[in-house]
Amino acid sequence: MTIEDQYQAELKQADIDHHKPTAGAMTGHILANLWYLDVKLHQIAWYVKGDRAFAVTAYYQDLIAENRKQIDELGELLLDENQIAPSTVAEFTQYTKIPEDGALKYHTASDMVDATAHDYTTANMFIDRAIKLAERESRPAMASFLTNMRGYNNQVIRKLQSFLGKTAWEGLVEEDDDDDDDD
Repeated sequence: MTIEDQYQAELKQADIDHHKPTAGAMTGHILANLWYLDVKLHQIAWYVKGDRAFAVTAYYQDLIAENRKQIDELGELLLDENQIAPSTVAEFTQYTKIPEDGALKYHTASDMVDATAHDYTTANMFIDRAIKLAERESRPAMASFLTNMRGYNNQVIRKLQSFLGKTAWEGLVEEDDDDDDDD
C-alpha cells in the first residue's frame, strides 16, 4: 500500500469507528479534548487578573503539566492498543468538545475557573463512555488508565469548585428528578 492508500484506509476506519463508537475512537475524543484544554489552561494562566491571580496561575501551571503528561501517555496508550491517535490540528479540532472563547481572557478569575470546571466535567462524559467501551472490548489497560484519569479529573473539579465556594459537583451535574415520580 502507498502512503496515501494507508492514510485513506485510516480515514475510512476512523469514520466507521466514530459512527459506531469504539473505545479507541472515544479515547481519540479524550485526547483531542486534552489538546484543546492545554490551550485553554494557558489562556487562563496568562490572562487571569485580580487578587487571586497568583493562586490561579500557580494551580493552572500544575494543571498544564499534568495535562501535557496525559496527552503523551494517552497517545502512547492508543498506539499500545493498536489504535490510531489523532495527530493533526484538523483531527483535534474535529474531535474536541472543549469550547474555545478568545474573550475568556477578559473574564473574571471566577468565570475562568468556572469555565474550567465545566470543561473537566465535559471531559468526564467522554472518559465514562470510553471506560464502558474499553471494558466491553476487553481492553483492561485502557479502562484502568481512563479510570485513573477520571479520578484525577474529579479531584481537579472539586478544587476548582472549592475556589468558587461550591461543593464538588454543584452546578455541574444535573440532579435526576425521576426519583420523585410516582408513576
